[in-house]
Amino acid sequence: MTAIIIAGCSRSTGNDLLWLSDEEPDVKAEVVVDPDLDLINDGFIIQGGPRDRVIKAKTETGILYGRYALQRLEAIGKADCDLDIREEPSYERRILNHWDNLDNTVERGYAGWSIWHWGEPVPVELIKDYARLNASIGINGTVLNNVNATPEILSQEKLTRVAEIADILRPYGIKVYLSVNFSSPAVLGGLETSDPLITEVREWWSAKVADIYRLIPDFGGFLVKANSEGLPGPQDYGRTHSDGANMLADALAPYNGIVMWRAFVYSPKSPDRANQASEEFQPLDGEFRDNVLVQIKNGPVDFQPREPFSPLFGQMPHTQLMAEFQITQEYLGFSNHLVYLHPLFKECLDSDTYCEGPGSTIADITTGKTYPSVYKTTAIAGVANIGRDKNWCGHDFAQSSWYAFGRMAWNVNLSSEEIAREWLQQTFTSEQEFTDPVLDMMLTSREAAVDYMMPLGFHHIFAWTHHYGPEPWCEVPGARADWLPKYYHKADAEGVGFDRTRDGSCNVDHYHEPLASMYNSIDTCPEELLLWFHHVPWDYKMASGRTLWDEICLHYDRGIKTVQGYQKVWEEVRPYVDEVRWEAIRAKLAIQESDARWWRDACVQYFGEFSGMPIPDDVQRPERPLEELKKIKLDMKHHN
Repeated sequence: MTAIIIAGCSRSTGNDLLWLSDEEPDVKAEVVVDPDLDLINDGFIIQGGPRDRVIKAKTETGILYGRYALQRLEAIGKADCDLDIREEPSYERRILNHWDNLDNTVERGYAGWSIWHWGEPVPVELIKDYARLNASIGINGTVLNNVNATPEILSQEKLTRVAEIADILRPYGIKVYLSVNFSSPAVLGGLETSDPLITEVREWWSAKVADIYRLIPDFGGFLVKANSEGLPGPQDYGRTHSDGANMLADALAPYNGIVMWRAFVYSPKSPDRANQASEEFQPLDGEFRDNVLVQIKNGPVDFQPREPFSPLFGQMPHTQLMAEFQITQEYLGFSNHLVYLHPLFKECLDSDTYCEGPGSTIADITTGKTYPSVYKTTAIAGVANIGRDKNWCGHDFAQSSWYAFGRMAWNVNLSSEEIAREWLQQTFTSEQEFTDPVLDMMLTSREAAVDYMMPLGFHHIFAWTHHYGPEPWCEVPGARADWLPKYYHKADAEGVGFDRTRDGSCNVDHYHEPLASMYNSIDTCPEELLLWFHHVPWDYKMASGRTLWDEICLHYDRGIKTVQGYQKVWEEVRPYVDEVRWEAIRAKLAIQESDARWWRDACVQYFGEFSGMPIPDDVQRPERPLEELKKIKLDMKHHN
C-alpha cells in the first residue's frame, strides 16, 4: 500500500471538456493505492469531507479516474459536502474507433485532419491533450486507424510510430489498438495466400504480433472489418468469420490481446440488408475464442437517425458481444447539426431483447450480466468525431456526444439529462438561466433530427455519395440495390415503407417474442418504426387520427420549427457565452435550420408525387421546387 498527497485539479477555461493540471490546485486529497481493495478494474472510492478527502483505488489509473471524478464534482458544485462514492466501470474496455487514414484524411470525419499527423513529427502536446480529455471521461482505449485498413499499418515504420503514440497515451491509462487488413500476410508479407487455416499464414500473424508487443508491451489488440464493402476476409478462401477471428485471437492470446470482429457485413444472398448480420453470424455462435468480441452496430443497417436495435444482440448467447455506436454524425448532419447522441445510445442499450425473457437488455448482455460465464471481458466502441479543429469536433456541441460516450461506457446507468447537464456546466456555465433552456435543446435534438430527416421509420434516404442531404429519388446504374434509397422506402401509389413482416423479408422473426409479433402487426408496431417494418398505405389512420401522409408532413414541419426554436433560445442565452463560441454556434444553427427546410421541401414534394394527396393546411409549403432540389451538388468543403 502506498499513500501520497496530491493536488489536482483545475479545469481549463476553454471549451475542451475536462482537464487535469497540477497548476493552481483547488482540490486536495490523500491518495491510497491498494491492490487488495475490493474494486473492479480501475474503479475508485472517494470519501471524506472538503478538508479530509481520500481517493482509493487498486491501480494508479483508478486514482487518475478518481481525481477526475472529484474535479468534475467540484466543477458542477457537488463537492462541498461529505462524500462516500464508490465507482466501477460498466465495461472493462471503453474504446474510441478512429477512422483515420495514413494520408491524414478521416473517413466520416468532419473536424479536419487526423490528430496523429502520420508522416509528420509526432504532435506530443496535442496527443497529451487528447489523452487527458479521454481519461477525464474514462475512455481507456483507442483504435488509431480506419476499419477500412491498409496492410501498411503493420509495416515496421508505422508500428514504430504507433509505439511513440502509445508511449504518450500510456500514463493516462489508454491502450492502443489497430485495425488490420485481412490480406496483410499476402500483401505485406509476400505469402501466396492469407487463408486463415494455412500454417504459414498463422505463423506470419504470430510473428507480427510478437513484433508489435516488443514495441508496445500493453498493446490492446486488433479491430477487423472483413468481407464487407469489398474488403478481404476469410470468406475469400471458403472459411468462416470465426476461422478468421480465431486465427488472430490465437496470435494475440499469449499477450492478453483481443480481437474485435465487426459484424457489419453485406451478403448478396439476402433479400434484406437488415437480416444479413444475423444470417452470417448467428450460426457461428459459440465458435469464437474467449478473446474475441463480435462488434455489432447499434442498428441492423448503418447508424441511421433511428433504427430498431440489431437483432443479433439477442441471438448469440455463447459469444461475447460489444456494441458499436457512431459519435461522428455521418447520417445526422455532420458537424453542422446540433444533435446530442446519448438518447440514441441509451435507446439501444436499454432495449429489451427478451433473449432470456423480460429484462434481457442490450446493456445487460454486453456488460456480462445476462451471460456471466461467457464474458471474459466486456467492451464498447464509439466511432470518433475528433480532428484537428480547435474545438476538436467541428461543432462545440458535438463534443457533448464524445463526452457522453465516455461517461456512458463508464456508467451505463447515467441518464441523458445527467450527462448533458454536467457537460454544460463544465463547458459553459452553471447559471440556471443558461443550463435549463440549452439542456432542453440537447435533450430534444436527436428527435428533432429524426423529424426533419426521416420520421416514422424512414431510413437510408440520404444522398448516395455523401450521406448529408436528401436524395430519395437516387438511381445509380450498376450500383447494388441495397445501397440506394429507393430500396429502403419503396414508395409507390399504394403506400411507402419496407415490408419486413412475415409476408415480406421476415426480419421481424429475427427478434424474440413478444417483439416479433409486435413488429409484425401494423396495429402494434411502434409508430416511430412503422415504415421500417411495414409498407403502409398513404391513407392509413395513425394514432393521432390523421392519415400517414398528413403525419409525415407534420413531422417534417415540426422538425424545422424545433430548430427555429433552438435559434431563439441561443439568442436569449447570448450573455452567458463568449462571443467566439456564441457566433460559431449561431452560424451552425443557421445551417441546420436551412438543411431542415431542404429535407422538408425535398421529401414532402417527392413522396407527394406518389401519395397524390395535398399538404395539410397547417404545414408550411415547400420553398423550392423539387426539380431545383434534385440539381443541388453539395460543396463538401463547406459541409466538412
